[in-house]
Amino acid sequence: MKREVLFLSACIALLSFASLGTAAAADSKLEKAVRDADAEWSKVAAAKDLDKTVAFYADDAVIFPPNQPAVTNKDGIRNLWKRFLDSFTDISWKTTRVEVAKSGDMAILTGTYEMTMTDGSKDNGKYCEVWQNKADGKWKVGIDMFSSDLPAQPVSPPGPGAAEKK
Repeated sequence: MKREVLFLSACIALLSFASLGTAAAADSKLEKAVRDADAEWSKVAAAKDLDKTVAFYADDAVIFPPNQPAVTNKDGIRNLWKRFLDSFTDISWKTTRVEVAKSGDMAILTGTYEMTMTDGSKDNGKYCEVWQNKADGKWKVGIDMFSSDLPAQPVSPPGPGAAEKK
């Protein structure tokens, strides 16, 4: 009897460890999928492909650009990216951290970006993205927030008589 209980306990323990390994493999597969999607997004942005760049966003996506109001619709996102693509010669970003929800339907990515502006100046900064794993299995960006590591530029006070020019 003791032998059967011991055998049964060992089987249960092995099954528990096996299921942990399966869950870890699933998490790793989801993490790789969203990392790959983000890397592909960086490539299409660098290629200045507006349609493909915007296609990475979910229909209800929100972008929080620095020093601007949030952008909350596809037309706004498209216009924002059009201005971005026109203002730089090179852009790239790299994910440094991925957290996938246990449910597998959401992931948070953080990383760094670099870009060269058309005037030759350079910018680098960080970002945070929330990705959604849609019903069709494709990852889409739901929230996108980024900011420069460069110091903010001081605002010049208005010159004399500026108030009268209104």
